[in-house]
Amino acid sequence: MKELKRNRVNEILNDIIECEMAGVVRYAHSSLMITGPYRRPIVEFLQEQANESLQHALQAGELITGFGGHPSQKIAYIKETNNHSILKILQESLEHEEHAVTIYKKLLEEVSDKSVMLEEYAREKIGMEEQHALEIEKMLRDFGSVNAS
Repeated sequence: MKELKRNRVNEILNDIIECEMAGVVRYAHSSLMITGPYRRPIVEFLQEQANESLQHALQAGELITGFGGHPSQKIAYIKETNNHSILKILQESLEHEEHAVTIYKKLLEEVSDKSVMLEEYAREKIGMEEQHALEIEKMLRDFGSVNAS
C-alpha cells in the first residue's frame, strides 16, 4: 500500500466539514422558507438532510482528530438568492449535493490504495450523496426541470 498523506487527507476532510456545515445551514433555512400545500413532506425532507449533514460533518471531524488534525470551524460559502420557491430551493439543494459528491470523490482519489477504511468511508458518502441527488431530481420532475432519462 502507498503512504497516506495525513495532512492532505485532513485538508480534504476539513473541506467536507465546511461543505456539510453549509448543508446544515442551507437545509435548515430552506425548511423554514417552504410554503404551500406540499410544505410538510418537503420540510421533513429538508430537516432530515440538515441532520444528516451535521452527522457527516461530525464524522469527518472525528477522522481529522484521529489523524492528529484540527477540525475547521468554517462554513463553506452559501449563496443566498432570496428566491425561496420550492423549485429554487430544490435546485440549490441538488447543486449542493453534487458539490458534496465532488469533494468526497477528491478524498477517494487521495486515499485510494492507501487506506481501506478511508476508501470505504468515501465510497459510502459518495453513494449517500448521489442517492440524495437522485431523490431531489425525482422531486424536481414535477417542475419539468429535470429530464427522466
